[in-house]
Amino acid sequence: MVALVAVGGLRLALPHNLSVGPDWLLLAIVGVLVAFYALARYLKNDALCAVLGYILVAIVTADMALSLGLLVAALPTHKESSIDLLRSAAALWITNIVVFASWYWRLDAGGPNARELRGVHTDGAFLFPQMTLDQQAKRAMGEECCIPGFIDYLFLAFNTSTASAPTDSPVLSRWAKVLMMIQSLISFTAVALLAARGVNIL
Repeated sequence: MVALVAVGGLRLALPHNLSVGPDWLLLAIVGVLVAFYALARYLKNDALCAVLGYILVAIVTADMALSLGLLVAALPTHKESSIDLLRSAAALWITNIVVFASWYWRLDAGGPNARELRGVHTDGAFLFPQMTLDQQAKRAMGEECCIPGFIDYLFLAFNTSTASAPTDSPVLSRWAKVLMMIQSLISFTAVALLAARGVNIL
């Protein structure tokens, strides 16, 4: 939730004409939904938490896609300054990482609640290094009950956006492969096209 609020804040880095509605709109929407999510967590309503989580990530994803589309469409007009383009490319690149990390975290192996209830992570869309250790090695490293957290998926998403491939966790499921291809494409668009255009203007 903190990561998604940060994404709402990153939207403020975009020029006004490259976003729909007021600059603060996404941050306000995310803030309200996070408040409801916190209440649902307090009431231990896991089903409502899951629904609100999906809604939050979907809204942030749609806003990112819309902003990226508006930014790419604005390139031929040459109206944006180089500083605005570079700042927008950086904001969208970081947003891309956080958004897809949120999707991986929410979808892998039934979601965070299902992974927590199982107590150990042995099967999922990604093969984390801890999953390949034998029981003796896991005990020696204190990884008997290894459950990937948000940082693990953030690291995976960062690698995908930086190297256009996971560096330590092979992808096993088809839905994850599709998402990672989309993430790499967005990262390429934000960095290769927008940043290159901004540097060219300088």
